[in-house]
Amino acid sequence: MYNVDVALLQVKVAEGALYPTLAAVGNVQKSWGGTSQALAITETLSASLAAQLTMPLYQGGSEYALIRQSKETLGQQRLNLGLARDQVRAAVLQGWGQNEAAKAQINSTQAQVTAAEVALNGVREEARVGQRTTLDVLNAQQTLVNARVALVTAQHDRVVASYTVLADVGSLSPQVLGLRTEVYDPVVHYHQVRDAWGGVRIPDGR
Repeated sequence: MYNVDVALLQVKVAEGALYPTLAAVGNVQKSWGGTSQALAITETLSASLAAQLTMPLYQGGSEYALIRQSKETLGQQRLNLGLARDQVRAAVLQGWGQNEAAKAQINSTQAQVTAAEVALNGVREEARVGQRTTLDVLNAQQTLVNARVALVTAQHDRVVASYTVLADVGSLSPQVLGLRTEVYDPVVHYHQVRDAWGGVRIPDGR
């Protein structure tokens, strides 16, 4: 959006080459002089003020070419802005879909973990009365471990998808996340150096 604003102003700057220019020209002159026949000294004070209007008629056509070029650049920047908006919308939709899919995957793996825990308890009870072998118990334990790993993976995917959505909408910042870190504020830096008319040192002394 800033690039579009810059290109629009550049068009106006280029069009300014065709506008007339009005200038005020002033002159003040004071002189002293004498005559050969008398000792009197004469003093002369003169002043003039004029307005000068310059109207460009034809300067080779370069100004017109520059205006057309600036307008083409403005159209290009507007197309880039539309493309960037479409890309952001697509990224947000994709990230939101991944986040919703991760939520569904968490619910599914939680049910899978619950089922594996119930199955393991049942196999243990059957093994206690001699109806299952130790290998059956180990297989049930492995199934439960796999379900828990899948649950942790789904939870990880949801966290990543959530931060991806925040990044896509421009909210992945220390202020939104509440991080305990110092945030650079350009306004503060501006007030620190705005009165420095000379020198090369920055506010921290370097």
